Amino acid sequence: MRLLLITPARDEAEHLPAVLASLAAQTRPPDEWVVVDDGSTDGTPELLARARDEIPFLHVVQTPAGFTSAGRDRLAAAAAPRAFNHGLRSARLRDDFDLVGKLDADTELPPRYFESLLERLAADPDLGIVGGVRHECAADGSWRVLAIPADHVPGALKLYRRACFEAIGGMEELLGWDAIDETRARMTGWRTRSFDDLVALHHRAWGTADGRLRGRVRYGRSSWAAGQSAWWVVAKSGKVALTMRPRGLSGAAYAWGYAAARARRLPRVQDEAYLRHVRLEHRQRALRVARRAGLPAGVARRRPVA
Repeated sequence: MRLLLITPARDEAEHLPAVLASLAAQTRPPDEWVVVDDGSTDGTPELLARARDEIPFLHVVQTPAGFTSAGRDRLAAAAAPRAFNHGLRSARLRDDFDLVGKLDADTELPPRYFESLLERLAADPDLGIVGGVRHECAADGSWRVLAIPADHVPGALKLYRRACFEAIGGMEELLGWDAIDETRARMTGWRTRSFDDLVALHHRAWGTADGRLRGRVRYGRSSWAAGQSAWWVVAKSGKVALTMRPRGLSGAAYAWGYAAARARRLPRVQDEAYLRHVRLEHRQRALRVARRAGLPAGVARRRPVA
């Protein structure tokens, strides 16, 4: 199977050397690795220029001037999926790949990452989106696991089977894209799975590129964009408050981001079949949680408010 990997990058000189080394050390490297330099102003272009002589499958492309916002909140502007799609259009393998992956420029992979994922895809033809999990570097230099559901693959390290990628219409240039793609995949009969034995090192804590609280607000906005219901977000804000730093305030910031996006009617998925599927999955998950907690199942069966 021919593997195309795409990495959007902007001002990643601090983390890029570790990422380059991890790709060079892969036991099954990509057939082509497109790194999209999206207007970097630090040493990223020089690092990539030197790496091209050492990594034969590396292909570096530039975005046009003004391609994405130079403002602080580039994630809210969907800079990553826009740069990814630019890289896909620029790839030599754009018409001849079986698998396409996205890797962030601050995420270091273990050596057998792609070899292991290809083995699992070959063994299970129903898998459409796969990936590993992340250990994140905390402020004190320690590493911690970022806990996620088994059916969620972090946007920093996704791998798509081509048939699945085409079935979901590619990568949507919308905040919350990394939840939208998985929902669309499951709607079309594909399974999505993260494997906790494949551990990547995420050198920048999730959602902190422009400050933790701004990241939590953006997380709430992404939940709105991905079509999540208000009742689900209220419940989820409690989990965010308990598990994300700063404790407490993170949950409030997440809920505020969703509420503000809803009040302003910011762009979100408008496909009614998609929205019904999201609500169904949330009800099913709430039922599982209720059963484990010994709560009345009828609570989770109530009709959610969109």
